[in-house]
Amino acid sequence: MSRIGKKPVVVPSGVTAKVDGQLVQVKGAKGQLEFIAPEDVTVVLQDNQIKVDPRDNSKRARAMWGTARARVNNLVVGVTAGFEKKLEITGVGYRAAVQGKTLQLALGYSHDVNFPIPAGITIVTPKPTEITISGIDKRQVGQVAAEIRALRGPEPYKGKGVKYANEFIFRKEGKKK
Repeated sequence: MSRIGKKPVVVPSGVTAKVDGQLVQVKGAKGQLEFIAPEDVTVVLQDNQIKVDPRDNSKRARAMWGTARARVNNLVVGVTAGFEKKLEITGVGYRAAVQGKTLQLALGYSHDVNFPIPAGITIVTPKPTEITISGIDKRQVGQVAAEIRALRGPEPYKGKGVKYANEFIFRKEGKKK
């Protein structure tokens, strides 16, 4: 039994939700999002609550039950509050700056890395060593953060590179003489 799937998603005031078969559309102050639920679950809107139930008792239906409910909840949270990820850059000369629709990164390579900012995503650099990624789609915000981190992942000896703000880098000891 999915414990998260049992809980209905409450649609707050100021947000309009529409369920049409497997398609769930949510519109709020920050924008509009939609999600197509898998065929293994049923989605019902009643009394300002979106309820997700499995169609049968198969393993896949029970797995998709909690997943679909979490995705629908992310839609509601996205159009009301939005999502945000913070990245930190560590290293001498490593820095970031937003120029128009591009994020320019100096990450110790012989050239600067230009990362195009996708539509629906806002990137801000409050300091040259901090990057804040925000948007209404949780999946897209996480994907962009992962792509920026992958440009120069943190290394375990000096800790240089791009890491998430809440990430712990296990440090290794160097060679001994």
